[in-house]
This record gives sequence, structure tokens and C-alpha cells, in this order.
Amino acid sequence: MRRIGMFAALTGALALAACAPSKLAYGQVKSAMMDAGLSEANSACMATRMTDRLSLGQLQKLKQLKGDKRSLFDYVSAVRRVGDAQAIEVTASSAALCAVGLAPEKRR
Repeated sequence: MRRIGMFAALTGALALAACAPSKLAYGQVKSAMMDAGLSEANSACMATRMTDRLSLGQLQKLKQLKGDKRSLFDYVSAVRRVGDAQAIEVTASSAALCAVGLAPEKRR
């Protein structure tokens, strides 16, 4: 019986380790973008793309951008002030693709 418990615990740990840390951050990133004033639909689409393309450190910096309801353009402008070129590129491309519906994440 003890072996079964240890096997179950090991299997669970391996399953958790197999998840990319960025996928675990999806909910936090989506929530942070909604707190920054973006719509739920755009936040969901962009969070999927951004968690696939940015490091946890970069995502953490972007979580600090809170504010009133704002447009995608205003959000990208706020990200520019963070000063991370890759974060700007990923955010701008995600905003554009999600806004016009070309992102595969938007069509789900």
C-alpha cells in the first residue's frame, strides 16, 4: 500500500513538472491585464500568446501595469515604458493579432 502512495506522489510530481511554468502563469497574466484595463477577450488571447513567448521574469514586470480601462494601444504604450524590447515586440504583435482576430488563440 505504501508503494502505491509513493508511486502516486511521484506521478503527480512528474505531471506538475511537465507543465511549463509559463502555462501556470496564464491565469495571473490574464488577470493582471484585466486589472490594467483590457477586455476579458483580449486579455485571454494575449495571455495565451505572451505566456508562450516571454519568461516568468518578463511576465512579472508586466503584472505591475495596473490602471483604468484602456485601449490596446495605451496598454502597448505602457509596456514600452518597461523598456524590455522582447516584451514590447510580443505584446504589440499579440495585441494586433488578437484585436483583428488573426491569432489562433482568438478563434478558440
